[in-house]
Amino acid sequence: MAFRCRQVLRPCSPPTLLRHLLSQTLRSKSSSTTTPHHHHDFSSPSTFIGSWTTPSDPREAERRLWELRRDYEKQVRELRREYFVEMEIQREKKRRRDEAKREAARAALEERRAAKSAGVEARAAERLALEEELRKTLMSERAKKLEYWRSKEQLREQKKNEKKDLLQRQSSMWIDENNMEKKILEALVDTISL
Repeated sequence: MAFRCRQVLRPCSPPTLLRHLLSQTLRSKSSSTTTPHHHHDFSSPSTFIGSWTTPSDPREAERRLWELRRDYEKQVRELRREYFVEMEIQREKKRRRDEAKREAARAALEERRAAKSAGVEARAAERLALEEELRKTLMSERAKKLEYWRSKEQLREQKKNEKKDLLQRQSSMWIDENNMEKKILEALVDTISL
């Protein structure tokens, strides 16, 4: 049902009132895209309006007035009952719509959570793969450094052994004290042999 707010009219002169009402009607007709009566089922015209004819007997008038009131109360009760049924149907529809919205929101939330957890798992797997690759790279670099260090140690050990051998060979040619003066003199004179 569509309800339209009505403005409170201030007392004014009849031509101004007519002009105001006409402008309000035209404005409401031009601004609304669909008129509300297209979506509403109107009830049949009331049988009470214009149904009273003045009887000659006051008791008859009182009885007819009582019957009219009783019929009117019955119709009002029936209308209220229909209204309550209609409102209950609308509440049920709204509850179903709200439930469907909540279910859709819950499903969307579950989907987002599943996508997020899948993304987290994928990133964790990627991080583990990168860490494994980094670990392998570091291990290979350490192995290369260790191999380089071992080769350097072997080379240093080899040079040390060569020096030691050279020293041993040279020490076998040591000069006696008797010949030392002679060798010193030769070394001073002949420097090329050194």
